[in-house]
Amino acid sequence: MILADVTLLHLVPAFRSQYATRKTRFSVKLRVRTMKLSVVMPVYNEQATLEDIIERVLAVGIDIELICVDDGSKDRSREILAEAQKQRPQLRVILQPQNMGKGAALRRGIQEATGDYVIIQDADLEYDPNEYPLLLAPLESGQADVVYGSRFLGAGPHRVLYFWHSVGNWGLTLLSNMLTNLNMTDMETCYKVFRRDVIQAIRLEEDRFGFEPEVTVKIAKRKLRVYEVGISYWGRTYAEGKKIGWKDGLRALYCLIKYAWKEPSVAAVPSESSL
Repeated sequence: MILADVTLLHLVPAFRSQYATRKTRFSVKLRVRTMKLSVVMPVYNEQATLEDIIERVLAVGIDIELICVDDGSKDRSREILAEAQKQRPQLRVILQPQNMGKGAALRRGIQEATGDYVIIQDADLEYDPNEYPLLLAPLESGQADVVYGSRFLGAGPHRVLYFWHSVGNWGLTLLSNMLTNLNMTDMETCYKVFRRDVIQAIRLEEDRFGFEPEVTVKIAKRKLRVYEVGISYWGRTYAEGKKIGWKDGLRALYCLIKYAWKEPSVAAVPSESSL
């Protein structure tokens, strides 16, 4: 007997066709379930793209709770968020008292999440929210606890930008794989989706861009089921607002070694399907 979630079958054609094929050999029982996705979006001086990305996120055909955490913006970001919140009941706005870093904003947003799953979404336009269903598919099918969207898998469009950034990304991902015994292709990707109970059970410490290596090591230490899904990537230049720099790369290197050394192995949180 195959349990197929109606939400998943409507969202992902590949899974719909897979189950349709299996009907010739198995009986299919449809289980109607409402799935809610918490989108955590850190915001810092993103007035140029903020309205657009909010519209794109909330236009996805999923029950979404959008949590925007403003990290002490100096431009019009807070005003834009206040206006959008009046018009969008799905939008929750959290204001940090001062600029505390992307990791601190993510930590706050994750704590406030109430959905079945939590996804990280940057406030720029580098990542496409229309790919949420692809990222959710392994989770909704009960195969994964965590899904990373890899910019180096798949055939989607990828803007050609900085060579040394790609070298640094490759090097950090390689070291991450060596320390965690995972075989990822894109550790530093923004798009990470977690079962909410899993990510809220992890004690997060990094305040800036160290979130990516920290959370990667910690999910590996918990022996969680991790999948990667190929995504598109519409990168931006520093003139367009890109913020990460070489110092953040050094911090990521330090965080990989630090948490691989100090973080103890922890038994995985059982999935709902196994309870």
